[in-house]
Amino acid sequence: MSVFGSRPTLRWLVPSAAAVLVIGGGAAAGTIVASADPSLPQRSAAQLLVDVQNAHVDGLSGTIVQTADLGLPAMPGLTAGSTDLTKLVTGSNTARVWYAGEDRMRVAAQGVLGETDVIRNGRDVWLWRSRDNTATHVTLPRDGDQKPKALPSGVPSTPQEAAAAALAAIDPTTQVTTTGAAKVAGRDAYELVLAPRDTASLVGQVRLAIDAKVHIPLRVDVYAKDATAPAVRVAFQQISFTAPDAEQFTFNPPAGAKVDTAKPHADAAAPGKVPPAGAPQGPPAGAEPKVVGTGWTSVFVAKLPDGWQKQAESAKPGESAMVGAVLDSLPKVSGTWGSGRLLSSALFSALLTDDGRVLVGAVAPERLYQAAAG
Repeated sequence: MSVFGSRPTLRWLVPSAAAVLVIGGGAAAGTIVASADPSLPQRSAAQLLVDVQNAHVDGLSGTIVQTADLGLPAMPGLTAGSTDLTKLVTGSNTARVWYAGEDRMRVAAQGVLGETDVIRNGRDVWLWRSRDNTATHVTLPRDGDQKPKALPSGVPSTPQEAAAAALAAIDPTTQVTTTGAAKVAGRDAYELVLAPRDTASLVGQVRLAIDAKVHIPLRVDVYAKDATAPAVRVAFQQISFTAPDAEQFTFNPPAGAKVDTAKPHADAAAPGKVPPAGAPQGPPAGAEPKVVGTGWTSVFVAKLPDGWQKQAESAKPGESAMVGAVLDSLPKVSGTWGSGRLLSSALFSALLTDDGRVLVGAVAPERLYQAAAG
């Protein structure tokens, strides 16, 4: 959510929560519901923030479930049928995860078209897709010689200071409360609730279920305004805090796999270095993405590369047809800002202008039009 990205003091909440948010999760999502509140000592929002700050996990493994019902209008190729994209916006997904430290982790996402694995083992990173039996291998640059820098002035040095700073930072835009306890993946958890104060936001609230003993988020629920069921739920269905075996992070390409060796991002040209002829060029000056506004009602604005429509048309026949069908199904809109196509749901709005701009936010379309005009 934008409130996390725009508040540096909340970034220490992101590693465990983001690990849940970025992984698709399974068919048994209906079983991940809050049961009768377990008997737990009362904890304030500030105390829960301290708990998350202090959380440390040597290893874990489990199954994560993601379900979504974004309230999108019917769109051919996107909200109909049975594809991975369909399940992402209106359906459920499942993934297995293994974690044994920042340099040893694995995600195995199960999709309609097969399995996709991302494995990191030290400096080695593998991406494997079962659909076409292809693998990409990246060797990360060495960073062992990098020494941690001293904390800049004003950075909290204790969990209590971090919690106080976090609450102070989000207070202008966000109401932070707790709402009893729940059961997630068979474990007791507290619920921390973040709700925007700005009524212009389409987000009603975000609920984090935090493990009562280990203190990492076990579930994230995002509710649209006035909704009684989450538009997005990402949660552990099953979890173990035993460190996985080293074998889980060793990847050997299957027989017949096509293996591609890629260069790490760090090998890119340094600032001021002229790229070789034919190399992809960066965006023109002034075309970098930007954020208009602050907090829960901020709008992300980006400029599509020149010729993006031709690139879409030159995609694989099935993909090109799907893109065209989706765009044609979106209503045309216009105003002093220009004209384009609008996608609106209960949780967010997106505007694609005819001049190649994309505007997205958890706001009503009118706020996008204002940002486009500005």
